[in-house]
Amino acid sequence: MKVQYQPNPQSLLSTFILFFIIHSIQVGIGIQGFQRVIFFEAKHDAWISVIAAGLFTHIVVMIIIKTLQLYGPTDIYGIHIEVYGKWIGKIVNSLYILYCLWIFVIVLINYIEVMQTWVFPTVPTWLFSFSILLLVIYGVTGGLRVIVGACFFSIFLSIWMLVLIGFPLRFTDIHHLFPVMESSITSILKGAQKMTLTIIGFEILYVVYPFLKEREKVTKFAHLGIAGTNLLYLLIMLITITYFSPGQMENTIWPTLSLFKIVKLPFIERTEYVAVSFWLLIILPNLMLYLWAAVRGVRRTFEKKTKGLIWFFPLVIFCGSLFFNTRSKINLFNDLFASIAFYITFCYPFILYILAMIKRKITSLKENKNEE
Repeated sequence: MKVQYQPNPQSLLSTFILFFIIHSIQVGIGIQGFQRVIFFEAKHDAWISVIAAGLFTHIVVMIIIKTLQLYGPTDIYGIHIEVYGKWIGKIVNSLYILYCLWIFVIVLINYIEVMQTWVFPTVPTWLFSFSILLLVIYGVTGGLRVIVGACFFSIFLSIWMLVLIGFPLRFTDIHHLFPVMESSITSILKGAQKMTLTIIGFEILYVVYPFLKEREKVTKFAHLGIAGTNLLYLLIMLITITYFSPGQMENTIWPTLSLFKIVKLPFIERTEYVAVSFWLLIILPNLMLYLWAAVRGVRRTFEKKTKGLIWFFPLVIFCGSLFFNTRSKINLFNDLFASIAFYITFCYPFILYILAMIKRKITSLKENKNEE
């Protein structure tokens, strides 16, 4: 397998679209209830944890970009082969493919749980899973440009939800934020770590990088996408802390959705029902991107035709999703994934960058020695 990959010119994307890719993939199912998990650790200083997580994310993205720039137009699958060698590289690539599919399952089962809890409690899991997976397959078969279009429209068509979340502002109490820094630094950092399941997704840059036209502008739009997501999470966290009491925060599973319950419009009786249903438009780009990344990983690693995998992977995921039919199973699965994803998403990029630098240095020394 060639380390570098140059897509067809008609497959290339304008670099500014990276803002929409990163922002849409980060804003998924986690935004519905991330406040409660962080509040358990950092209490009313949870908003500081959000800032800390956001700042560290910018650092990780910078390292990801530097790693990609070492090899030109390439992706993480090519870098693994170059750094680890053919066989170990294929094993690491396979693990990364499984990671993408794992995130896919996390997003899917959590959204189905929300739908069954809030809107359709009698609809079976298999029907939700089957319907959503058909939509995802339809999008992925259209290619990356179709998926990116879904990312673009999911952001613009969901802006109205942000406006509605502003309704609780008149009932907020800013004194809930004080005293600032009452929690210990350790608790705040633990809260930042709990943001993992909510803020991951930016690592998709590892896979879409070769498809961007002006790669010198990747840094700008990647950081803008991260900043937009961080500001959104910070705003929602501040509204939530000032609206709910500490007791309510600890007992409200989906605080963001609960904020919609107080919105009363003349033409909509239960706004939260509309929000939950509309959330499908937000998570679909997530699911499409992760499935596309997994299928592309197989194509790059094993150099095989992957049309059948677009159906095979969803079939396996469909069967697996049927086992997660209780809150306890989903929580256990989420916690296990979050603990592993933290190291893959926030720690591994530094390791990969160091290994890539060492590999480049060794290769450079060998080339100089041969020239002599």
